[in-house]
Amino acid sequence: MRIGICNDHAGYAYKCALVKLLGKKGHEMVDFGTDSEVSVDYPDYAHKLAAAVESGAVDAGIALCGTGNGMAISLNKHQGIRAGLAWNSEIGRLVKAHNKANVLVLPARFISYAMATRIVRIWLETPFEGGRHERRIAKIPCDGR
Repeated sequence: MRIGICNDHAGYAYKCALVKLLGKKGHEMVDFGTDSEVSVDYPDYAHKLAAAVESGAVDAGIALCGTGNGMAISLNKHQGIRAGLAWNSEIGRLVKAHNKANVLVLPARFISYAMATRIVRIWLETPFEGGRHERRIAKIPCDGR
């Protein structure tokens, strides 16, 4: 799977570790930055990732910032994005199974790296359930990815 990933300064360390981990598991990682812990504006990176997911340049995305909220808000302004914020593995499962999230957002300052890796693993492994959730997803303006 080709996965785009982005972060702000608060998510930098987790992003670096996730890129290595997921790369070792055979995923092709596309890094949309930032490349340090110097303070940056998260929307600049969220928009790059969103454009890549919308265009199909990547299959899915992962975004990290301090609370996750800034990234989620910025990502969800894009028509083809359903970004879900997850702070535990069950929420990570549900944002994919019920909400068909094509971008997973993690709150780097509020979860451990071990939890982040569990959430990512479960989110990647979880299929969209369809059924009643398909009807609900259809009511969200999106191009269907």
